[in-house]
Amino acid sequence: MPSKKLTLFQAALLAAALAVVLFPVFWIVMTAIKPPTDWNASPAIWMPSQPTLVNFKTLFDPDALKEYGVGGVSQSATKAVFGSLLASITATALSVLIGLFAAIGISRYGAENKSTPLVILSGRMFPPAAIAVPFVIIFSNIGLTDSYVGLIAIYVAATLPFSTWMLKSFVDDLPREIEEAAMIDGTSRMRAHLTVTIPLIRGGLFATTMFIFILNWSEFMFALVLSYSNVSTIPVQLAKYVTATAGTLYGVQAALAVLAMAPLVVVGYLIQGHLARGMTFGAIKQ
Repeated sequence: MPSKKLTLFQAALLAAALAVVLFPVFWIVMTAIKPPTDWNASPAIWMPSQPTLVNFKTLFDPDALKEYGVGGVSQSATKAVFGSLLASITATALSVLIGLFAAIGISRYGAENKSTPLVILSGRMFPPAAIAVPFVIIFSNIGLTDSYVGLIAIYVAATLPFSTWMLKSFVDDLPREIEEAAMIDGTSRMRAHLTVTIPLIRGGLFATTMFIFILNWSEFMFALVLSYSNVSTIPVQLAKYVTATAGTLYGVQAALAVLAMAPLVVVGYLIQGHLARGMTFGAIKQ
C-alpha cells in the first residue's frame, strides 16, 4: 500500500508530540553538562555557556565536585552500575529461558487449558507496590533481603509473564507441521523444539530478550525495597544524590540518568521493528 503524505495539520501535531516527548531528554542531557552554578539557575539556562563533564566524573570520583565548592557526595556509582548490570543480565537470561519453554508448552501442549496464559499474566495485573510487600516478608524470613540473589529472583518473577506472552506469540506463528516433519524423520519432540522451533523464532527471541532487559534495567520499586547497603542499582542510586549542604545534585543525577539511558537507546533502536508487536503480545502480525 503506497504511503500517504502528512497534511500540514498532521505534521504540526507530529512535531508538537515529538517536542513534548523529546524535551525531557534534551533537558536532562543539558543538565548533565552544566556546572553546579547553572543547575537550578533562575531564569533557567537552556544550554550551558561553559559545558563540563564534571558531573560524569563525580559519578566515579565523589570529590570531583569540590572544585566548584560542592561536597557531600559520599559514594561513587560504580557499585550501582555493577549491580544493575549483574541483576539485569542474569534476570533477563533466566526470565527468557524459563519463558521460552513455558511459551512452547502453552502454545504446543496447552490447547485444552485456556486459562493458563491469563493466570501467568495475572502477576502483572497488580501494582508493583502490592507485589513487593509479600516478597519483602518472604525474603526477610529466608535471608534473601539485600542480596543479588533476592533481587534477581524478584526481577525474574516480575518479567516472566511478559517473556512468556511475547514468546508465545512467536511460537504460535510457527506452523506445527515444521516440527512434526522433523519428528517424522526420527527427531525426538524435545530435539525438534531445540533444533527447529528455537532457531526459527530467533528474531522474536532476540526482541524479547532486549525488551525484558529494558524492564529489568529501569526497575526501581523492587530494588528500592529489597536493597539496603550490600546491593545497589542505578535507579536507586539516582535517589541518593541529595546532600545536606548542596541539596539535590541535579547535574550528577542527570549524568547518571544519561549513562543509564545509553544502553536503552541502543537496545530500543535495535528492536524497534519488534517492539510494537511485543508490547501487544502478538496482536499486531507481521
